Amino acid sequence: MKLSKEQINNVIWILVLVLILFTPLGFHLRVWANKVIAATMSADVVEDDEQITLEDYHWNLVDLEGKRTDFQSVKGKVAVVNVWATWCPPCVAELPSFVELYADYKDKVIFAFVANDEKTKVETFLEKKGYALPVYFQASEAPQELMGSTIPVTYIISKSGKIVVDEEGAANWNSERIRRLLDELIAE
Repeated sequence: MKLSKEQINNVIWILVLVLILFTPLGFHLRVWANKVIAATMSADVVEDDEQITLEDYHWNLVDLEGKRTDFQSVKGKVAVVNVWATWCPPCVAELPSFVELYADYKDKVIFAFVANDEKTKVETFLEKKGYALPVYFQASEAPQELMGSTIPVTYIISKSGKIVVDEEGAANWNSERIRRLLDELIAE
């Protein structure tokens, strides 16, 4: 049985798709593609008249060392909340920009990287990448206003509790636009 050129091309495309969808190589390709997209996209600020206020800050979180924290402690401060996972290509793609932003703003803004993943996988991932981020796990349900339908999802919350950024998907979090926004929120 001799295969035609068209059949051979079809087999090659099927193999490429299988590699992309079901292998670690594919995961890395999806991360790379998301990095390219995220590098050109900064998160959008929610219009003033569409911003909602976080009413209930009660959200129990546990850090990597097992220390419990109530999100209530960030009330009155500027906060960046990112919900992510190690198995999520857009999440992995945007983390380097968060690492850079965190390095410059960690003393001015509260950061909470909430992992939807197993603790051991998160620890291994962070160690492998050399990321030193404040990572938490949920010990209770998030406030209704912070319940996204997908990951990654990132919120920037003002001192008054307004959710000024509500971004799903990968973005460049180390952009000048986000830095200006954080500077404005810190100055309020």
